[in-house]
Amino acid sequence: MRGNLYLIPTTLGDNEPLEVMPISVKSVVESLNHFIVENEKSARRFIKKITPSKSQPSLELKLIDKYVDAVEVNSYLDVCMEGQSIGLLSEAGVPAVADPGSDVVALAHKKGIRVIPLVGPSSILMAMMASGMNGQSFAFNGYLPIDKADRKREIKRLERLSKEHKQSQIFIETPYRNHKMLDDLKATLSSSTNLCIAADITMPNEYIKTYTVAEWKNQKPELHKIPAIFIIHAQS
Repeated sequence: MRGNLYLIPTTLGDNEPLEVMPISVKSVVESLNHFIVENEKSARRFIKKITPSKSQPSLELKLIDKYVDAVEVNSYLDVCMEGQSIGLLSEAGVPAVADPGSDVVALAHKKGIRVIPLVGPSSILMAMMASGMNGQSFAFNGYLPIDKADRKREIKRLERLSKEHKQSQIFIETPYRNHKMLDDLKATLSSSTNLCIAADITMPNEYIKTYTVAEWKNQKPELHKIPAIFIIHAQS
């Protein structure tokens, strides 16, 4: 019998886990001793918060980030082949979406290991839900280019795609560059294009607003160093 790979959601900020996810997540975490994580310190903090009585010394944590060799990652699921289950933890939100954990999930499928996603907060989907834009057709584009000229070209390209396909376009930015992103969106997009900004989702200071670009020009939300999702939808 092979073990399972559980995709375990984490909180989007420093709130209580069971405020934003079902008790079943706690039960799964309690049952596991093997985890694949992005950051050991924050993973241990989350595990302790959701299951305070769980023994920390008994945990076996494997790191997955851009510095870990693919050959090493290939061995992470050996415990499943030996009959033990393992949990994949994202740094924030759900694993394998805008997250390096997708490589582990693909590997699990190749090895015939059952993949079990658990319910939890996804900033991308929650922003889309609250935006008022097209929930029937949308695309997540990750990070836009850092270079200002390249970023503006990409913004215009996404606006054209949105208009041609009636598709909402979602993207994110490094939190300390949020204000520059908003400035570029105001300067580049058509005044009639809708823009949603969703920041600090599930947190006490949650901010979710959708306006046209023309209306945003009179708005100055405080977004510095705050996790934010941007969504645009061009008028046909």
